[in-house]
Amino acid sequence: MGETIVALADLRYAAVVPQVPALAPAPTGLLADRLGRPLRDLRISVTDKCNFRCSYCMPKEVFDRNYKFLPHSSLLSFEEITRVARAFVAHGVVKLRLTGGEPLLRKDVERLIAQLAALRTPDGQALDITLTTNGSLLERKAAALRDAGLKRVTVSLDALDDAIFRRMNDVDFPVADVLAGIGAALRAGLAPLKINMVVKRGTNDEQILPLARHVREHFGPEVVLRFIEYMDVGASNGWCMDEVLPSSEVLARLRTAFALEPLAAAAAGETAQRWRYADGGGEVGLISSVTQAFCRDCNRARLSTEGKLFLCLFAHQGHDLRALLRGAQPDGQPWSDAQLAAALGPIWAGRDDRYSELRGAQQAPSGSAERRIEMHYIGG
Repeated sequence: MGETIVALADLRYAAVVPQVPALAPAPTGLLADRLGRPLRDLRISVTDKCNFRCSYCMPKEVFDRNYKFLPHSSLLSFEEITRVARAFVAHGVVKLRLTGGEPLLRKDVERLIAQLAALRTPDGQALDITLTTNGSLLERKAAALRDAGLKRVTVSLDALDDAIFRRMNDVDFPVADVLAGIGAALRAGLAPLKINMVVKRGTNDEQILPLARHVREHFGPEVVLRFIEYMDVGASNGWCMDEVLPSSEVLARLRTAFALEPLAAAAAGETAQRWRYADGGGEVGLISSVTQAFCRDCNRARLSTEGKLFLCLFAHQGHDLRALLRGAQPDGQPWSDAQLAAALGPIWAGRDDRYSELRGAQQAPSGSAERRIEMHYIGG
């Protein structure tokens, strides 16, 4: 008699199976949580694998050749992801972001993008579909991504200096290839494009001004450079406050070289504080996730690679949507799309997560770090 082997990765994070209400009103697109925050943004992790080993996300000493990633059978299929996205859109989601790991490692991800691009909001509007990537495969894939229906792309780039960049990605990947990918994305029409730089004091903070100058001179206003405070996500990156360079200091450094003027937020729930160059040369953003938490406006939900729904980047428990997608009702019939949407409603309505605000006020639950989800598993 054979044994059934369950991958440990499947059991890594706690999850509960959502209840499907016997009677539930149809979605109105106006769903709000306990703090009055609407549901507008769904971030979808399509793989937990990445070809970089950045120390703040997937340090090589933890994610080595023996690390067990999720087996392919555990991952949501493209059709299952599209079903979930459709249910979220019914509740008010207007933006879908594909993440990872590195999402371009997922085979045929263009096919998923095409399926998501066909979705429409209840009033018939197309969704804002974007993707976050480390840029390593972007040059060869940019045109196909755009043809499939991708609107925009965000590229993670933590240094312009090649030696620093290779040291930070820890796989000796050259910065020139990422810059070439950004150029290819712009030529393909994936714009406006954003570049995200995670700033670690003493590691890459000297790259703030060189990268800002390069973006202005070589890419222009189509590219927005955003500086992100180093965050305490997961339990593997050895985070400490001493390595956080506050956004206020980043802004001070930028102002030694550029005249900057504040801009209003472009949309509700936006994470970045926006600043424009006074000479019209574009804008930069500051994401102060540690020193100026923005939980009160957070309208984002996150779907993991194998179908766990998390309501906060710092959550330690998810909701197992895959169990509904692959399970059946007591009578053996599969759960319908309407029932899936009905199950999602109470989950978001009961949400009261605000970890970053509590951390800032020194009220975050102690000892929770070891249970929090890792960045590579849920995306940023």
